[in-house]
Amino acid sequence: MTIPTADSPAERVSTPVDGVEVLGALSPSRAGDFMACPLMYRFRTIDRLPEEPSPDAVRGTVVHKVLEDLFDLPAAGRTPEAAADMLEPTFEALLEAEPALGEMFGDEGPDLTAWLSSCRPVLARYFDLEDPRRLEPADRELYVEALLDSRLLLRGFVDRVDVAPDGRIRITDYKSGRSPAVGYEAKALFQMKFYALVIWRLRGVVPSVLQLVYLGNGEILRYEPDEDDLRATERKVEAVWTAIQLAHETGDWQPSPSRLCDWCSYHQFCPTKGGTVPPLPEPVPVQADASADEADD
Repeated sequence: MTIPTADSPAERVSTPVDGVEVLGALSPSRAGDFMACPLMYRFRTIDRLPEEPSPDAVRGTVVHKVLEDLFDLPAAGRTPEAAADMLEPTFEALLEAEPALGEMFGDEGPDLTAWLSSCRPVLARYFDLEDPRRLEPADRELYVEALLDSRLLLRGFVDRVDVAPDGRIRITDYKSGRSPAVGYEAKALFQMKFYALVIWRLRGVVPSVLQLVYLGNGEILRYEPDEDDLRATERKVEAVWTAIQLAHETGDWQPSPSRLCDWCSYHQFCPTKGGTVPPLPEPVPVQADASADEADD
């Protein structure tokens, strides 16, 4: 999970690419939002309604950052102990950048010391799955974007890209939660296929392996895509964008109730929860995609 900065490339709304004005921009997170619930997509991307940070989400952010920075250390120093020592300073740096996060703790929320302790087993679980002393990532927290023939710009942040000596590419994404139940892997893999499509368009190489590292229960979900997979992903992404355009044109943003509603921040605005939908803000260009974090946990 990335904390956006003012000069983050993902803050660009419309990007000229070789003189071509893009039709729009879409990230896997926002595509996933729309597929899960068009009304949530509207609240998050168009209305820009504020969302309260949660201890679980911030835990994911901190653990992601530690795993990113761990590879700055010499290989021999990438130990569980070194990673554990990085937790507190990483959180302090995050808190300095986002002071409001401190409001989660204290009388109304968890004890800070106990919360920091809860980050440790999540981080330690990573070392049961991989040995970072044997890895030298080609890229970490890599921002990527590619323009499709339709002029739709795809973009996102990839947690880690590994490149083998023979040129094979592996894309890795860390998740601080638990792996999906059998039969529910497709949603998680959509994000990874999205990244694989962008990498393919950028580098002309289909990534050999996509892997999701679930630190909540210590499992890795791996998938080997091919060109047909990625062409199908491209068609799906363009279909999602067409549906988003239609919703913009009609103003019809339907809620889609599901178990995910339990984690939604917008109950007070959602009619399925007895809330009142606010009026749409001033018209915004359909290409606006405010996603700065492409790896929501």
